Amino acid sequence: MKARRITALVTGVVLVMTGAGCGGGGDKASPKTLTYWASNQGRSIQQDQQVLGPELKKFEQRTGIKVKLEVIGWPDLLNRILAATSSGKGPDVLNIGNTWSASLQATGAFQSFDDATIAKVGGRGRFIPSTLTSTGAAGKPPGFVPIYGLAYGLFYNKKLFADAGIKQPPRTWQELVADAKRLTDPAKKRYGVGVLGASYTEGAHFAFMFGAQQGARLFQGNQPGFDSPQMVAGVKQYLDLLGTDKVIDPADAEYVNDDQILKDFAAGKFGMMMIQSYATAGVRENGMKDDEYGVTQIPLPDPLPAGGRKVASHVAGINIGVFKNSGNKDGALKLVEFLTGPEEQKILNAAWGSLPVVPQAYDDPRFQTPAIATFRKVLAEASETLPMIPQEAQFETLVGNTVKELIADAAAGRPVDDATIRSRLAAANKKMQAGG
Repeated sequence: MKARRITALVTGVVLVMTGAGCGGGGDKASPKTLTYWASNQGRSIQQDQQVLGPELKKFEQRTGIKVKLEVIGWPDLLNRILAATSSGKGPDVLNIGNTWSASLQATGAFQSFDDATIAKVGGRGRFIPSTLTSTGAAGKPPGFVPIYGLAYGLFYNKKLFADAGIKQPPRTWQELVADAKRLTDPAKKRYGVGVLGASYTEGAHFAFMFGAQQGARLFQGNQPGFDSPQMVAGVKQYLDLLGTDKVIDPADAEYVNDDQILKDFAAGKFGMMMIQSYATAGVRENGMKDDEYGVTQIPLPDPLPAGGRKVASHVAGINIGVFKNSGNKDGALKLVEFLTGPEEQKILNAAWGSLPVVPQAYDDPRFQTPAIATFRKVLAEASETLPMIPQEAQFETLVGNTVKELIADAAAGRPVDDATIRSRLAAANKKMQAGG
């Protein structure tokens, strides 16, 4: 997920574009109308409206089916969906952070994409295979299909690197830390790395990624292992950038919205940021030209610890699904088929800065840049799917908020050592075992 967008980095504003609310998941009185809950992908709710509005009008012209659009900010999205699954009063179509797929599938509220159903939206062969790994529990038909692809990368400011005498992007984690120290000058209010310290989803994603590099496994079967030595080491790898190495501005501990971090990166307030591929659009919108920054894989420790895995991203992205009680299931599937078709994939992913999930879209020059090539390589060679089990959403909430709190402690100058991290993760583990 985006933490955005698959990384959950936007404000909790909700805008209804046409008509009121929620009840498409069964609007049997109006079979020619669908309701669509879209997670916020652009810089603002209004931008989503401006991008999606003409495309949904195009769908209406082709099919005669009107779409009522509601764009929902990430802080509200999961709770809204869970309330809809409990009440049965949801939309016809919605999209979600892909890491939630198995958790939401387990509610039984969504149409399964079995062979017959997925054929109605283009078939499994429509999609890039790696994007299907985050669509539901293993061994079951997908609960969702992909719509936008994402991956993490390391963005770096070429001018700041040149000014600091750094000739190339870091190839190892140790080089990243060393470069970040050379870039950091608190007197000039410039730092080596920028982070979204107050985003719980970013905290969860980095805990997973860096934990994997240290050899951690989040779950053994359904049993959590959040407080393993490897997870402690992975979380500390991240926190040390702020607490020990002092290469992150303590003010970043308050950043939950990516607008500020993208603005600061474009303004040269820090030299690097680890963020998902959608940031290409945001950096450009903040006035930074494509040739003024580079993107490389988030580097790994060298050597990897025993059992460590080459994980520089999770398989991130946005999925789309259909509520089982939709009053117009055929129309809902037509909308899914439309939004995941090559034509719409080019339009929408170009607007959001995300990656198409169908291979035919990559013949567009907009997806043939060096940055896109890097993200595609990360997805193909250095990404791992978060566990597709019902407890995954709980992991993101519990561990993500734990990391967020630890970042706040480090920013305030409080010690964040191994024992502190282990104690906090053990508390999250205990809550998980107790059911949340």
